[in-house]
Amino acid sequence: MARRPRIHYPGAVYHVILRGNGGQPIFAEDGDFLFLYSLLREGIDRFGFRIHAFCFMLNHIHLVVQVGDIPLPRIMQNLSFRYARRMNWRYKRTGHLFQGRYKALLIDVDNYLLELIRYIHLNPVRARVVATAEEYPWSSHRCYLGRESIPWLTTELVLSMLCVEEGLARRRYDEFVRKDIPDAHTARIEFRQGKVEGRILGDHCFAEEALRRSGEPIVPKASIDDVVAAVAADLGLTAEDLAAMGKDRKRAEGRAIAAFIVRETPGLKLSELGQKVNRDLSILSREARMIASRMENDKELANKVGLLMGRMRKSK
Repeated sequence: MARRPRIHYPGAVYHVILRGNGGQPIFAEDGDFLFLYSLLREGIDRFGFRIHAFCFMLNHIHLVVQVGDIPLPRIMQNLSFRYARRMNWRYKRTGHLFQGRYKALLIDVDNYLLELIRYIHLNPVRARVVATAEEYPWSSHRCYLGRESIPWLTTELVLSMLCVEEGLARRRYDEFVRKDIPDAHTARIEFRQGKVEGRILGDHCFAEEALRRSGEPIVPKASIDDVVAAVAADLGLTAEDLAAMGKDRKRAEGRAIAAFIVRETPGLKLSELGQKVNRDLSILSREARMIASRMENDKELANKVGLLMGRMRKSK
């Protein structure tokens, strides 16, 4: 699937994930973590962005970045290049440190930021590195609790969403994180893959407004009928086949692919697809997530879905 340009407008907030090449470590000692701290501090001064949260794991990092006038790609290019150059020099290594291009999701702050912060800060707990988020030294969690201070970290936005009084906001944040510690093998797929076009964590209304603010042309909307017809034809089925009851594997896969495409297309709703194929919204939502998860490792499936989406865009 062809890469689409990053959405940019001043004030946009992103969840950024940067992974080590082939899952390899990107940190070797405490000094490496501290060097990345220094790069972020310098970057904030130079490029005028904010960091609302971070978590540095052994082989990947999470950042919540709010940009100003300078777009995210320039910020991340500077950060990743300088960090990789230093690591290659210090440890006399060659080759790529990071795994391709970083992942960045534009965030609907009002509806997702709090849960995203919790998800990021609980990363070491899910990975079973520590038992509690407070034990992990390389995240912003303890700053939110008021137990540490990092000058370049911005906590005011998130805390203000909990209470205007700082002390009470910190206590509510602590309760918010503690009340829902997920199982080690459970993670919100949306926080890694987004909900719209694989680059936006928000609903379709938020996505359309974000595209307008960024000056990016909004892709003409396909209809539910277009999606169902295209998927059915690709699998040698009919629209009626996708609406039929039963447990036929090909039909089930067709519905799942259609659900994913609808989820990724601004202006379309899974509830409308449900009416078309006689399935509940909860079932289609789960199937869309399953397809998204499979596409991470199944290039053939990813290419098939990408071609389907491309053909529908061109046909409108």
